[in-house]
Amino acid sequence: MKVIVDTTVWSLALRRNNPDADSGTVAELKKLIQDFRVATIGSIRQELLSGIRHVAQFEELREKLRAFPDLLLTAADFEVAAQFFNQCRAKGVQGSNTDFLICAVAARRDMSIFTTDMDFMRFHKYLGVKLHMPI
Repeated sequence: MKVIVDTTVWSLALRRNNPDADSGTVAELKKLIQDFRVATIGSIRQELLSGIRHVAQFEELREKLRAFPDLLLTAADFEVAAQFFNQCRAKGVQGSNTDFLICAVAARRDMSIFTTDMDFMRFHKYLGVKLHMPI
């Protein structure tokens, strides 16, 4: 099964001078990459590429990320994301539009989400989205 890898996991793995480079999270990402199980969407790609100050670093990361094609999204993905936003908001749970889009894409395609963002634990509680846990 494919796994949508959230920005938080990618950021952990891509940090320079990363003391957590050998962490279980990064090791799991490497395993998912080796097994061709990584999935992504354009919003995650945008988050990863935003804020990079040096053009050379931007271009290098952009090239590396191109190995992971974006899932093609449809109007239904955005509609379900809005529905999820509303469901969570009714329960007092806040989140970003990108986070709810990730949840919608994962739910509609029966994928899990690999993240270190604890907000997704709250989303899981109300939306039933699957979270990928390293073994």
